[in-house]
Amino acid sequence: MLVLVAPGQGAQTPGFLTPWLDLPGAADRLAAWSDAIGLDLVHYGTQADADAIRDTAVAQPLLVAAGLLSAAALGDVTPGAVAGHSVGEITATAFAGVLSEEAALGFVRKRGLGMAEAAAVTPTGMAALLGGDAENVLPHLEKLGLTPANVNGAGQIVAAGTAEQLAALEADKPEGVRRVVALKVAGAFHTRHMAPAVASLEEAATSLDIADPRFTYVSNADGKTVASGQEIVARLVNQVSNPVRWDLCMETFTELGATALVELCPGGTLTGLAKRAMQGVKTLALKTPADLDAARALIAEHASA
Repeated sequence: MLVLVAPGQGAQTPGFLTPWLDLPGAADRLAAWSDAIGLDLVHYGTQADADAIRDTAVAQPLLVAAGLLSAAALGDVTPGAVAGHSVGEITATAFAGVLSEEAALGFVRKRGLGMAEAAAVTPTGMAALLGGDAENVLPHLEKLGLTPANVNGAGQIVAAGTAEQLAALEADKPEGVRRVVALKVAGAFHTRHMAPAVASLEEAATSLDIADPRFTYVSNADGKTVASGQEIVARLVNQVSNPVRWDLCMETFTELGATALVELCPGGTLTGLAKRAMQGVKTLALKTPADLDAARALIAEHASA
């Protein structure tokens, strides 16, 4: 059984879309999406530097566009399940037919702008904890006033909060944690600090044309499968200020009988987690078009099964 997943913010790197624009029709699609949302995705995906694409308002639409471009390049795919990490859920929503590609990009543009505005209110950030067990890490984060914004499985937890709280974490690590690594994001995503963005997304959601998913959809709010398009969009709205439970998503993939996992562009993060947490499942990350043939072969084997 094939699972198709889409990565979240932080996966982008300067110039990562350059090779994808050589594919037939890709440059035209990206240019049309750029016009529709008022953001030059071609420039940001090919020429902009790391600081420019770290901007939340830029990074989020760029990641969704990249995921949709790479999904289209795969051809006709029928996965057993789809999911996305954080903003990658919007990619998964479009792939599953809950939203059109254009609607998904318009929605993620508003999401990115709203979260960037919320992040500007107070200096906040996120940091990955390397090492340590959840039973030690989670109470320690609570003591410091931090939120476990991403519980990613395979021993990876990402904390989020104010700059002062993250500095306190660096100085006072939980037992077993070797390092605290600051993430290249602009704010404390998936925490109460993002609450102002929720209201704007609630309003944006009222004008969306929503359908039920064509494939089994796994929500990163709790790892549960969701069959209602309306509920999926409601979860997308609330997800902005609530933790991502990718650990529970991977548990669900396993329960559903996953035998292969393909991560859309810019792949790597989620396949790395799957290799550690989903033993025996074949994985493939789409980084460049050079990965497409191997991905198609894996899909043909496991989607048909």
